[in-house]
Amino acid sequence: MSQTMRAIEISKPGPADVLQMVDRPIPQPGPGEVLLKVAYAGVNRPDVLQRAGLYAPPANASDLPGLEASGTIAAIGAGVTDWVEGDEVCALLPGGGYAEYVLTSAAHCLPVPRGMGLKQAACLPETFFTVWSNVFQRGGLQAGERFLVHGGSSGIGTTAIQLASVLGARVFTTAGSDEKCAACLELGAERAINYHAEDFVDVMRAEGGADLILDMVGGDYIARNVKSLADDGRLVQIAFLQGPKADLNFAQVMMRRLTITGSTLRPQSDLAKARIAQALRKEVWPLLEAGRVAPVMDSTFLLSKAVAAHQRMESSGHIGKIVLDVS
Repeated sequence: MSQTMRAIEISKPGPADVLQMVDRPIPQPGPGEVLLKVAYAGVNRPDVLQRAGLYAPPANASDLPGLEASGTIAAIGAGVTDWVEGDEVCALLPGGGYAEYVLTSAAHCLPVPRGMGLKQAACLPETFFTVWSNVFQRGGLQAGERFLVHGGSSGIGTTAIQLASVLGARVFTTAGSDEKCAACLELGAERAINYHAEDFVDVMRAEGGADLILDMVGGDYIARNVKSLADDGRLVQIAFLQGPKADLNFAQVMMRRLTITGSTLRPQSDLAKARIAQALRKEVWPLLEAGRVAPVMDSTFLLSKAVAAHQRMESSGHIGKIVLDVS
Protein backbone atom coordinates (compact mmCIF):
# COMPACT_ATOMS: atom_id res chain seq x y z
CA MET A 1 0.00 0.00 0.00
CA SER A 2 1.21 3.51 -0.81
CA GLN A 3 2.31 5.68 2.10
CA THR A 4 0.40 8.69 0.82
CA MET A 5 -3.19 9.47 -0.15
CA ARG A 6 -5.09 12.13 -2.07
CA ALA A 7 -7.06 14.50 0.12
CA ILE A 8 -8.93 17.80 -0.10
CA GLU A 9 -7.66 20.40 2.35
CA ILE A 10 -8.86 23.88 3.25
CA SER A 11 -5.92 26.01 2.11
CA LYS A 12 -7.25 29.04 4.00
CA PRO A 13 -10.66 30.20 5.22
CA GLY A 14 -12.81 31.42 2.35
CA PRO A 15 -15.12 30.54 -0.55
CA ALA A 16 -15.36 27.11 -2.16
CA ASP A 17 -12.26 27.53 -4.32
CA VAL A 18 -9.98 27.45 -1.25
CA LEU A 19 -10.48 23.65 -1.31
CA GLN A 20 -7.34 22.11 -2.84
CA MET A 21 -6.18 18.59 -3.69
CA VAL A 22 -3.04 17.56 -1.80
CA ASP A 23 -1.07 14.45 -0.91
CA ARG A 24 -1.04 13.50 2.75
CA PRO A 25 0.50 10.61 4.69
CA ILE A 26 -1.97 7.75 5.26
CA PRO A 27 -2.81 7.84 9.00
CA GLN A 28 -2.37 4.78 11.21
CA PRO A 29 -5.09 3.56 13.61
CA GLY A 30 -4.50 3.86 17.32
CA PRO A 31 -6.21 1.83 20.06
CA GLY A 32 -9.94 1.50 19.41
CA GLU A 33 -9.68 3.02 15.93
CA VAL A 34 -10.11 1.72 12.40
CA LEU A 35 -8.61 2.97 9.15
CA LEU A 36 -11.29 3.26 6.48
CA LYS A 37 -10.47 3.12 2.77
CA VAL A 38 -13.06 5.65 1.65
CA ALA A 39 -15.43 4.88 -1.21
CA TYR A 40 -17.79 7.85 -0.78
CA ALA A 41 -17.82 10.83 1.57
CA GLY A 42 -20.89 12.85 2.52
CA VAL A 43 -20.91 16.63 2.09
CA ASN A 44 -22.62 18.48 4.93
CA ARG A 45 -23.31 22.05 5.97
CA PRO A 46 -20.69 21.92 8.79
CA ASP A 47 -18.03 21.23 6.10
CA VAL A 48 -19.00 24.51 4.43
CA LEU A 49 -18.89 26.36 7.75
CA GLN A 50 -15.47 24.88 8.55
CA ARG A 51 -14.16 25.92 5.13
CA ALA A 52 -15.43 29.47 5.75
CA GLY A 53 -13.57 29.62 9.06
CA LEU A 54 -16.76 29.56 11.15
CA TYR A 55 -16.54 26.03 12.63
CA ALA A 56 -13.16 24.95 13.97
CA PRO A 57 -12.59 21.18 14.26
CA PRO A 58 -12.01 19.76 17.76
CA ALA A 59 -8.40 19.89 18.91
CA ASN A 60 -7.75 16.18 18.34
CA ALA A 61 -9.56 15.91 14.98
CA SER A 62 -8.21 15.99 11.44
CA ASP A 63 -8.05 19.45 9.86
CA LEU A 64 -9.53 17.96 6.67
CA PRO A 65 -13.30 18.38 6.14
CA GLY A 66 -15.69 15.43 6.01
CA LEU A 67 -17.85 14.08 8.85
CA GLU A 68 -19.17 10.85 7.29
CA ALA A 69 -18.01 8.24 4.82
CA SER A 70 -18.49 4.71 3.60
CA GLY A 71 -15.86 2.22 2.53
CA THR A 72 -13.82 -0.81 3.50
CA ILE A 73 -11.88 -1.28 6.72
CA ALA A 74 -8.20 -1.29 5.70
CA ALA A 75 -6.59 -1.66 9.15
CA ILE A 76 -7.66 -1.96 12.77
CA GLY A 77 -6.08 -0.64 15.93
CA ALA A 78 -5.38 -2.44 19.19
CA GLY A 79 -8.43 -3.66 21.07
CA VAL A 80 -10.85 -3.56 18.12
CA THR A 81 -12.93 -6.75 18.11
CA ASP A 82 -16.17 -5.77 16.31
CA TRP A 83 -14.61 -5.38 12.85
CA VAL A 84 -12.02 -7.08 10.65
CA GLU A 85 -10.14 -5.88 7.59
CA GLY A 86 -12.36 -6.01 4.52
CA ASP A 87 -15.64 -5.23 6.31
CA GLU A 88 -17.82 -2.72 4.47
CA VAL A 89 -19.07 0.01 6.81
CA CYS A 90 -20.34 3.54 7.00
CA ALA A 91 -18.96 5.72 9.76
CA LEU A 92 -19.37 8.95 11.65
CA LEU A 93 -16.04 10.78 11.50
CA PRO A 94 -14.35 13.42 13.69
CA GLY A 95 -13.18 14.97 10.38
CA GLY A 96 -11.02 13.90 7.48
CA GLY A 97 -13.59 12.30 5.18
CA TYR A 98 -12.48 14.18 2.05
CA ALA A 99 -9.57 11.75 1.56
CA GLU A 100 -8.77 8.27 0.31
CA TYR A 101 -8.26 7.03 3.89
CA VAL A 102 -9.66 8.24 7.21
CA LEU A 103 -9.47 7.26 10.88
CA THR A 104 -12.45 6.93 13.17
CA SER A 105 -13.50 5.17 16.35
CA ALA A 106 -14.48 1.56 15.71
CA ALA A 107 -17.57 2.20 17.85
CA HIS A 108 -18.75 4.89 15.41
CA CYS A 109 -18.93 2.46 12.47
CA LEU A 110 -22.10 0.72 11.34
CA PRO A 111 -22.54 -2.06 8.79
CA VAL A 112 -23.73 -1.06 5.34
CA PRO A 113 -27.46 -1.94 5.50
CA ARG A 114 -28.34 -5.07 3.56
CA GLY A 115 -29.46 -4.22 0.04
CA MET A 116 -27.83 -0.77 0.09
CA GLY A 117 -24.77 0.35 -1.88
CA LEU A 118 -21.78 2.24 -0.53
CA LYS A 119 -22.88 5.49 -2.19
CA GLN A 120 -26.18 5.56 -0.29
CA ALA A 121 -24.55 4.33 2.91
CA ALA A 122 -22.19 7.31 2.92
CA CYS A 123 -25.27 9.52 3.37
CA LEU A 124 -26.40 7.87 6.59
CA PRO A 125 -24.12 8.66 9.54
CA GLU A 126 -24.13 12.45 9.98
CA THR A 127 -27.86 12.91 9.34
CA PHE A 128 -29.15 9.78 11.05
CA PHE A 129 -26.98 10.30 14.17
CA THR A 130 -28.18 13.92 14.30
CA VAL A 131 -31.87 13.20 13.73
CA TRP A 132 -32.09 10.18 16.03
CA SER A 133 -30.31 11.87 18.92
CA ASN A 134 -32.18 15.18 18.64
CA VAL A 135 -35.68 14.20 17.53
CA PHE A 136 -36.15 10.94 19.42
CA GLN A 137 -33.65 10.89 22.28
CA ARG A 138 -33.49 14.58 23.20
CA GLY A 139 -36.82 15.68 21.73
CA GLY A 140 -38.77 12.59 22.82
CA LEU A 141 -41.03 12.48 19.76
CA GLN A 142 -43.93 10.06 20.19
CA ALA A 143 -46.40 8.52 17.76
CA GLY A 144 -49.38 10.80 17.17
CA GLU A 145 -47.55 14.01 18.05
CA ARG A 146 -47.32 16.98 15.69
CA PHE A 147 -43.71 17.41 14.52
CA LEU A 148 -42.39 20.40 12.55
CA VAL A 149 -38.98 20.18 10.88
CA HIS A 150 -37.56 23.19 9.07
CA GLY A 151 -35.50 22.75 5.91
CA GLY A 152 -37.45 19.68 4.88
CA SER A 153 -35.53 19.14 1.63
CA SER A 154 -32.10 19.11 3.31
CA GLY A 155 -30.29 15.94 4.32
CA ILE A 156 -31.47 16.43 7.90
CA GLY A 157 -34.99 17.30 6.78
CA THR A 158 -35.50 14.36 4.43
CA THR A 159 -34.22 12.00 7.14
CA ALA A 160 -36.38 13.52 9.88
CA ILE A 161 -39.54 13.47 7.75
CA GLN A 162 -39.13 9.79 6.94
CA LEU A 163 -38.22 8.57 10.42
CA ALA A 164 -40.91 10.60 12.18
CA SER A 165 -43.56 9.52 9.67
CA VAL A 166 -42.64 5.83 9.79
CA LEU A 167 -42.67 5.93 13.60
CA GLY A 168 -46.19 7.39 13.69
CA ALA A 169 -45.85 11.15 14.13
CA ARG A 170 -47.79 13.75 12.15
CA VAL A 171 -45.09 15.53 10.16
CA PHE A 172 -45.10 19.17 9.03
CA THR A 173 -42.20 20.85 7.28
CA THR A 174 -41.04 24.04 5.62
CA ALA A 175 -39.18 24.38 2.32
CA GLY A 176 -38.36 27.11 -0.15
CA SER A 177 -40.11 26.02 -3.36
CA ASP A 178 -43.13 24.09 -4.56
CA GLU A 179 -40.77 21.44 -5.98
CA LYS A 180 -39.13 20.96 -2.61
CA CYS A 181 -42.50 20.87 -0.86
CA ALA A 182 -43.69 18.16 -3.25
CA ALA A 183 -40.60 16.09 -2.48
CA CYS A 184 -41.32 16.43 1.26
CA LEU A 185 -44.90 15.24 0.80
CA GLU A 186 -43.67 12.17 -1.09
CA LEU A 187 -41.40 11.34 1.86
CA GLY A 188 -44.29 11.29 4.30
CA ALA A 189 -44.97 14.86 5.40
CA GLU A 190 -48.65 15.57 6.01
CA ARG A 191 -48.19 19.27 5.16
CA ALA A 192 -45.29 21.05 3.45
CA ILE A 193 -45.24 24.83 3.88
CA ASN A 194 -43.57 26.96 1.20
CA TYR A 195 -42.15 29.67 3.44
CA HIS A 196 -42.19 32.19 0.55
CA ALA A 197 -45.98 31.85 0.32
CA GLU A 198 -47.21 30.97 3.83
CA ASP A 199 -46.35 31.64 7.47
CA PHE A 200 -45.57 28.42 9.31
CA VAL A 201 -46.68 30.05 12.57
CA ASP A 202 -50.23 30.47 11.27
CA VAL A 203 -50.30 26.94 9.84
CA MET A 204 -49.09 25.29 13.06
CA ARG A 205 -51.34 27.32 15.35
CA ALA A 206 -54.33 26.33 13.21
CA GLU A 207 -53.32 22.69 13.79
CA GLY A 208 -53.11 23.17 17.57
CA GLY A 209 -49.40 23.87 17.69
CA ALA A 210 -46.35 21.66 17.27
CA ASP A 211 -45.44 19.23 20.03
CA LEU A 212 -41.85 19.20 18.77
CA ILE A 213 -39.89 21.46 16.40
CA LEU A 214 -36.46 20.67 14.95
CA ASP A 215 -34.80 23.86 13.74
CA MET A 216 -31.51 24.67 12.04
CA VAL A 217 -32.39 28.20 10.94
CA GLY A 218 -32.27 30.24 14.15
CA GLY A 219 -32.43 34.02 13.96
CA ASP A 220 -36.02 35.26 13.87
CA TYR A 221 -37.24 31.67 13.55
CA ILE A 222 -36.50 31.16 17.26
CA ALA A 223 -39.28 33.45 18.50
CA ARG A 224 -41.59 32.25 15.70
CA ASN A 225 -40.94 28.64 16.70
CA VAL A 226 -41.94 29.43 20.28
CA LYS A 227 -45.21 30.92 18.99
CA SER A 228 -45.75 27.76 16.91
CA LEU A 229 -45.43 25.33 19.83
CA ALA A 230 -48.36 23.71 21.58
CA ASP A 231 -48.51 23.93 25.37
CA ASP A 232 -45.80 21.64 26.84
CA GLY A 233 -44.07 21.71 23.40
CA ARG A 234 -40.35 21.25 22.81
CA LEU A 235 -37.96 23.13 20.54
CA VAL A 236 -34.67 21.46 19.61
CA GLN A 237 -32.08 23.74 17.98
CA ILE A 238 -29.28 22.11 15.96
CA ALA A 239 -27.84 24.95 13.82
CA PHE A 240 -28.12 28.68 13.13
CA LEU A 241 -28.18 29.48 9.41
CA GLN A 242 -29.62 32.90 10.31
CA GLY A 243 -27.63 33.44 13.50
CA PRO A 244 -27.78 32.36 17.17
CA LYS A 245 -29.36 35.48 18.73
CA ALA A 246 -33.02 36.34 19.17
CA ASP A 247 -35.36 38.53 21.23
CA LEU A 248 -37.62 36.18 23.13
CA ASN A 249 -40.35 36.70 25.70
CA PHE A 250 -39.61 33.96 28.22
CA ALA A 251 -42.94 34.48 29.95
CA GLN A 252 -44.36 32.29 27.18
CA VAL A 253 -41.91 29.54 28.08
CA MET A 254 -43.04 29.65 31.72
CA MET A 255 -46.77 30.05 31.17
CA ARG A 256 -46.99 27.34 28.50
CA ARG A 257 -44.39 24.98 30.07
CA LEU A 258 -42.20 24.93 26.98
CA THR A 259 -38.82 23.22 26.68
CA ILE A 260 -35.99 24.75 24.64
CA THR A 261 -32.92 22.58 24.13
CA GLY A 262 -30.38 21.76 21.46
CA SER A 263 -27.12 20.03 20.67
CA THR A 264 -24.26 19.71 18.26
CA LEU A 265 -22.92 16.27 17.38
CA ARG A 266 -19.24 16.80 16.68
CA PRO A 267 -18.03 17.92 20.15
CA GLN A 268 -19.81 15.09 22.00
CA SER A 269 -17.75 12.38 23.64
CA ASP A 270 -16.78 9.18 21.83
CA LEU A 271 -18.95 7.28 24.31
CA ALA A 272 -22.01 9.43 23.59
CA LYS A 273 -21.60 8.87 19.84
CA ALA A 274 -21.08 5.14 20.37
CA ARG A 275 -24.38 4.97 22.26
CA ILE A 276 -26.17 6.73 19.41
CA ALA A 277 -24.62 4.22 16.98
CA GLN A 278 -25.90 1.32 19.10
CA ALA A 279 -29.41 2.80 19.15
CA LEU A 280 -29.38 3.32 15.38
CA ARG A 281 -28.28 -0.25 14.75
CA LYS A 282 -31.12 -1.55 16.90
CA GLU A 283 -33.94 0.86 16.02
CA VAL A 284 -33.24 2.30 12.57
CA TRP A 285 -31.09 -0.16 10.61
CA PRO A 286 -34.02 -2.64 10.37
CA LEU A 287 -36.11 0.16 8.80
CA LEU A 288 -33.36 0.87 6.25
CA GLU A 289 -32.98 -2.83 5.41
CA ALA A 290 -36.75 -3.17 4.99
CA GLY A 291 -36.79 -0.21 2.60
CA ARG A 292 -39.15 1.79 4.82
CA VAL A 293 -36.59 4.60 5.10
CA ALA A 294 -33.86 5.54 2.61
CA PRO A 295 -31.42 8.39 2.09
CA VAL A 296 -32.52 10.91 -0.53
CA MET A 297 -29.71 11.45 -3.03
CA ASP A 298 -29.17 14.79 -4.76
CA SER A 299 -25.86 14.59 -6.61
CA THR A 300 -22.42 12.95 -6.75
CA PHE A 301 -19.12 14.69 -7.48
CA LEU A 302 -15.63 13.27 -7.90
CA LEU A 303 -13.28 14.04 -4.99
CA SER A 304 -11.36 16.34 -7.35
CA LYS A 305 -14.61 18.32 -7.85
CA ALA A 306 -15.14 19.14 -4.17
CA VAL A 307 -15.31 22.84 -5.04
CA ALA A 308 -18.37 22.19 -7.22
CA ALA A 309 -19.93 20.04 -4.49
CA HIS A 310 -19.62 22.91 -2.01
CA GLN A 311 -21.05 25.35 -4.54
CA ARG A 312 -24.03 23.01 -4.97
CA MET A 313 -24.53 22.91 -1.19
CA GLU A 314 -24.34 26.70 -0.89
CA SER A 315 -26.79 27.23 -3.77
CA SER A 316 -29.46 25.58 -1.57
CA GLY A 317 -30.87 24.08 -4.76
CA HIS A 318 -30.23 20.53 -3.61
CA ILE A 319 -32.85 18.08 -2.37
CA GLY A 320 -31.26 15.50 -0.09
CA LYS A 321 -27.63 14.47 0.12
CA ILE A 322 -24.52 15.46 -1.83
CA VAL A 323 -21.64 12.95 -1.90
CA LEU A 324 -18.06 12.80 -3.10
CA ASP A 325 -16.92 9.76 -5.08
CA VAL A 326 -13.51 8.97 -3.62
CA SER A 327 -13.07 5.51 -5.12
